[in-house]
Amino acid sequence: MPSSLQLPAPGLDAAFAALGDPVRRALVARLARGDATVGELAAPFDLTPQAISHHVGVLRRCGLVDQRREGTRRPCRLRVDRLSQLGTWIDDQRRAWHDRLDALEQHLADGEAS
Repeated sequence: MPSSLQLPAPGLDAAFAALGDPVRRALVARLARGDATVGELAAPFDLTPQAISHHVGVLRRCGLVDQRREGTRRPCRLRVDRLSQLGTWIDDQRRAWHDRLDALEQHLADGEAS
């Protein structure tokens, strides 16, 4: 089966589900600019650090974010490689649909010419 028609791997399912939440998308966007602690991530939101920790946990479990210990700090880092996998899957889907729509357009044009 061509790669563009395959279902995403279970890990991609979890990542797409995680990104379905606007807070988690905002956290990913923030982490794309650089590492940050949960406290730093919580600053622009009207949410508790515990709520942000929950969102970070979801992003960690699906593999989009790593968190490490640096003394008393626990900075989070975006896993760009994992995000790139999502982009590749989306690009494959876009390409497949463009091909299908081009084929449909050609079929319709051939029908009008007859």
